[in-house]
Amino acid sequence: MDFSSAYQITGSGLADFVVRMILLLIKIAVVIVIAMLHVAYSTWFERKIIGHMQIRLGPMRVGPHGLLQPFADFIKLFFKEDIIPSAGDRLVFQAAPMIALFATVSALAVIPFFDDFVIANVNVGLLYLFAMSSLSAYGIILAGWSSNSKYAFLGGLRSSAQVISYEIALALSLVGIMMLSGSLNLVDIVEAQQKHWYGMFVVIQFPAYILFLICAFAETNRTPFDLPEAESELVAGYFVEYSGMRFALFFLGEYIAMIIMSCIAVTCFLGGWTLPPIVIQALPFLAFVPGIVWFLLKVYCHLFLYYWVRATVPRFRYDHLMSLGWKVLIPVSLANIVITAIVKYAF
Repeated sequence: MDFSSAYQITGSGLADFVVRMILLLIKIAVVIVIAMLHVAYSTWFERKIIGHMQIRLGPMRVGPHGLLQPFADFIKLFFKEDIIPSAGDRLVFQAAPMIALFATVSALAVIPFFDDFVIANVNVGLLYLFAMSSLSAYGIILAGWSSNSKYAFLGGLRSSAQVISYEIALALSLVGIMMLSGSLNLVDIVEAQQKHWYGMFVVIQFPAYILFLICAFAETNRTPFDLPEAESELVAGYFVEYSGMRFALFFLGEYIAMIIMSCIAVTCFLGGWTLPPIVIQALPFLAFVPGIVWFLLKVYCHLFLYYWVRATVPRFRYDHLMSLGWKVLIPVSLANIVITAIVKYAF
């Protein structure tokens, strides 16, 4: 009697574990597939937007209005020759793009897209995101070193210096959010914003929001901070020796990093998948719109900002880039922390 009951408990526990693992794998697959589709059409959207800003049409030939262009690009890169420099470090050269991509994709695990849809709802979500963004830089540094090219090596060095400079300001810009929400958990941060009538921390943390956006551009190596791959100086920088699918992996990592930075901005400053309570009170019918719709709309607005800036703002000079990080952004972010602490203590 005792043995059979023990067996039933063990069997039910195992079945529950298997079901949870299957659901987790399905959730991971859904997030990765949707992220890859977003990456594919982010490239199309970017080329279209920049084309129209320059009074061009952008991609038009493959599919209606060029909608199939991302798939044509993928097929082309898939069949291109994979060239490895004879004087480079073969193993590190091959591993670098995968390190950059996997570290970036891993950050998707803690992003809450709506309500309870998050792969891993951990208490140190923000800390995990900082760690993954730091690891992705190692792929760029290793790619520059292993290529045995002066242009690639300079791109890797620039990337490492840029990460050190801007990641400090990036983390400090979010300290005010941690203080106001009392948590590093991204779901808790979204729920903390709903406790106030304004529903978004950007209202009271606007300087931190601007700091975060500037650092996000530098962290993802996007214009005007794309110094590690400056075509006019380094002939594409750290991935100058890459071709085929390894070249595509760097682009996948860059666009996923853009999406992740946009998700962090939306989660920490713009209320995540929710709308401000004051808006819901004024327009009650908006409460029936699924949260994922609001989340994606906010993320798309941030992605558009990346493309807009690329089409309009010139590239920084490298010494100006470093001066901005150390002499402006870090002191301003520290001042924001002090002011936030004083205001929270007083009120």
